[in-house]
Amino acid sequence: MHRLTPEEVRAALKSLSGWKRRGSAIERVFLWSDFAEAMRFVNRVARLAERMQHHPDILIQWNQVRLTLTTHDAQGLTAKDFELARRIEALVSGRGRTG
Repeated sequence: MHRLTPEEVRAALKSLSGWKRRGSAIERVFLWSDFAEAMRFVNRVARLAERMQHHPDILIQWNQVRLTLTTHDAQGLTAKDFELARRIEALVSGRGRTG
């Protein structure tokens, strides 16, 4: 799998809302109304990640969900990370807030 160059990462980030580069990963924080809603979102992300065979790191803090994407096999960011981020954005469809 091709690891993206810094220029490719910058270009790909421009097409995403709220995602930021953190070292060799991208991440976004989603805020929900309560813990149960945050968990429903996490379960939807988990089903999507299983279908794609590409799994984010997930940190849950009550109503806040932080998703971190990187391709461990490539030791950095690849097209798979940005495809998963786009699909996660499609899942959200205005149901959450970003922080």
